[in-house]
Amino acid sequence: MKYKYHLLKYAGPASRLTCPNCGKPHCFAPYVDDNDQIVGEEYGRCNHESSCGYVKYPPSEREWRQSWSEYQSRRKPPQKRVITRPQPKPEPEGSICTIPMDIVLKTVRTNPLSDFLHFLCKIFDVETIMRLIEEYAIGVTRSGDTVFYQIDMQGRCRTGKVMKYDRETGHRIKDPNVPGAITWVHTLLKKQGVLPQEWTLTQCLFGCHLLKKYPDKPVCLVEAEKTAIICAGMMPQFVWVATGGKTQLGDKVEVLAGRKIVAFPDVDGYDAWIEKIRERPYLNIQVSDYLVHKATDEDRAMGADIADIIIRWALRRKAEVAPEEPVPPPEQLYADNPVMQEVMRYISPEYWPEVDALIRDLDLELVSVTRIPTK
Repeated sequence: MKYKYHLLKYAGPASRLTCPNCGKPHCFAPYVDDNDQIVGEEYGRCNHESSCGYVKYPPSEREWRQSWSEYQSRRKPPQKRVITRPQPKPEPEGSICTIPMDIVLKTVRTNPLSDFLHFLCKIFDVETIMRLIEEYAIGVTRSGDTVFYQIDMQGRCRTGKVMKYDRETGHRIKDPNVPGAITWVHTLLKKQGVLPQEWTLTQCLFGCHLLKKYPDKPVCLVEAEKTAIICAGMMPQFVWVATGGKTQLGDKVEVLAGRKIVAFPDVDGYDAWIEKIRERPYLNIQVSDYLVHKATDEDRAMGADIADIIIRWALRRKAEVAPEEPVPPPEQLYADNPVMQEVMRYISPEYWPEVDALIRDLDLELVSVTRIPTK
């Protein structure tokens, strides 16, 4: 069904209003009609999902959603359902604007060392860090900011997200008084005249290019680029990709069709991701509720993700084992990390929801698993 209203397409800061809830400027996407006329300044969505989360639908849109939700709750599921996976439409030649790879490669270096990589040195050995830089094409600016490039399965760079991190804590700098806390490579290149003004952005998953490189690896889906990198450092047996935001679980995940996927939403994004994933039943996506049950009050207050849990565990383990010695490879020190065990619980071929439910309900203890070959 076609909605009567839709969110105004991003066309620079001027296309975003001041949020009526948090009061921050240039962060509120208004609802508009078919002529791109704003319905009302109170109707729209704030970009700050974690700190604000304000969203208000136009009356007709809200009424439609409510009636549809009531209809779905009354509707009995069919006894048998055949799910057909839609085939992705081929992209017309020249329809995707990209960034030249020579620009990308000039920034994928260790001199200077970005503040983010400075932090990674606390939890990873040098070999692991170099592998992550190479695989994810992690860039750095002259000022030490980190560049997360979005490279698609055809090896084309769609854009790069430039972010500032605290080298001591590994947290992203979100201070509104710090200029350029987050920006985009294509925006900077437009200002410099390197890219034409008509250049348009088409995003893909962060780490998307690794899907083609590792076609047989299970896929783990997270929100933040930082989370994907840290988890990939700990668990390289999986392909870790990131959406780039809580509300970015859209068409870009279509490239995951046919793969075995586990989604690990942030603690404050679980319900939203469950709802969005249900819209794509043809994708084999399981959603982990690990943080829903294991997060502390502090984790919930900060909107933690599984990388935060891994970092906390890794730093504590390193302090307990040998704080003055070089960081050993992850597989030697962090094999008992609870998040890693959670990932294996979903990915392992021995895990089946029915068996897990039986173990939990009857308070059983899993002693061993034996495969029975089928004839």
